[in-house]
Amino acid sequence: MAREFHMGRTLTVLLLGAFISILNQTLLNVAIPHLMNEFNVSATTVQWLSTAYMLVNGVLVPVTAFLIESFGTRALFISAMGLFTAGAVICAVSDSFVIMLIGRIVQASGAGIIMPVVMNVFLTVFPPERRGAAMGMMGIAMTFAPAVGPTLSGWIIEHYTWRILFFMVIPLAVLDILFAYRWLTNVNKLTKPKFDFWGVVFSTLGFGLLLYGFSSAGDKGWTSTTVLGSMLIGLIFIIMFVVRELNMNVPMLDFRVFKYDIFTLSTIIGGLVNMAMFGAMLLLPIYLQNIRGFTPLQSGLLLLPGALLMGVMSPISGALFDKIGARPLAIVGLTITALSTFEFSELTSLTTFPHLMLLYTVRSFGMSMIMMSVQTEGLNQLPPRLGSHGTAMSNTMRQVAGSIGTALLVTVMSTRTTVHVEQSAELYTPSNPFLAENFAAASQSISASAGVPAETGYALTLQSVIGIVTENATIEGINDAFIVATWIAIIALVLSFFLRRARKPKRAKPAK
Repeated sequence: MAREFHMGRTLTVLLLGAFISILNQTLLNVAIPHLMNEFNVSATTVQWLSTAYMLVNGVLVPVTAFLIESFGTRALFISAMGLFTAGAVICAVSDSFVIMLIGRIVQASGAGIIMPVVMNVFLTVFPPERRGAAMGMMGIAMTFAPAVGPTLSGWIIEHYTWRILFFMVIPLAVLDILFAYRWLTNVNKLTKPKFDFWGVVFSTLGFGLLLYGFSSAGDKGWTSTTVLGSMLIGLIFIIMFVVRELNMNVPMLDFRVFKYDIFTLSTIIGGLVNMAMFGAMLLLPIYLQNIRGFTPLQSGLLLLPGALLMGVMSPISGALFDKIGARPLAIVGLTITALSTFEFSELTSLTTFPHLMLLYTVRSFGMSMIMMSVQTEGLNQLPPRLGSHGTAMSNTMRQVAGSIGTALLVTVMSTRTTVHVEQSAELYTPSNPFLAENFAAASQSISASAGVPAETGYALTLQSVIGIVTENATIEGINDAFIVATWIAIIALVLSFFLRRARKPKRAKPAK
């Protein structure tokens, strides 16, 4: 029996699914430093919990256009939520980093399908002139998750076990699956396209190897054969994927969407914004908890005002987009984002909590003008027949860019930290008379105050100096990563000046 389409119920199901998938991601960000200690892994290793999640998203999104046209929004959404729930269960019971990573990959295989389905339904049921307000409404639900996620995560980690972060989303996901089974209907026609096996193979290997190269640079160095080889082979497979899709009559992912200039420009800008945003979201908790000693709850509270402001601004930005288009919003938003990101490159061991909160809130205000408006402007230029392909392509590029941005900025932090430690080691040498004099005085002071032998006082002083050097070097490494993020935001700002309002597709005049 065919189900009757009901706008309110359909949007409720879709937005709840989007909220749950985003909530789970933001819950984990604050927990990253805690999980580094729990599983005894480094920053470059633990970032795979975020990087692999976004990579699987990026690899799966190209297939969503095919899946939507093959199975419809209802069956696809229910299946995606099922995979997401299964991944949450695996993560909740994991006893090692490898099992946790597998759980995250399973979760991502569901989440990578959820968001394109939601976007595709919105593009189908709302006309171009109403999409700004519609995306604003979707933005409220999607920014509410980042608003409550970090604070809730911090409170849970401080008082209970991190496993609750995964257990708590399971009943919400199951409830949404039941709602979807009862209320959700298909909003698109099933065309049953042919499955492109080699297209999936090429895109998976291409994006996977490219990201692996970026992520491995932190441990192996940018000149490593593994790093350069992975990136080169990944690019070759991506080129093979593009060539194959362009030569197919019914491509899995239609690259002809890039014949539309505003869509192309908006996709590039969206990718750059994701690179700057996701990397910073991972760096800040590491700085706050591992370097400054703030509790997970304090880290969450620091992020709360910015996330709440994004929620408030989302419908406002949507309404402004319908009136003035994306360019003014993108220019103002990216200017604020670039300036505030640069301020984050001036972190020290004494940067105050209120100053950090203000910076993050201002940066979130800038981001709130960019995310939905730029993407919607590009999608508005596409004709309806390319809607699902445009949504898939836009989300693929944003997810892959976010994955590369995370890997790149964490790698910059790690490699630059090592450089700063080596530079400090050149200064902290016995031949430095000023250092030797002060070191001896500090050793004697510690030895006398602690009532320990001179050798023990020397060892304690040396340990203290090494700790200070490492801490300062890590802060400098984080600052260098934020400088890179600033330049990424500046490039996006320059490109935003070339945005213009997408022309609505002309309707054919009725024959006389």
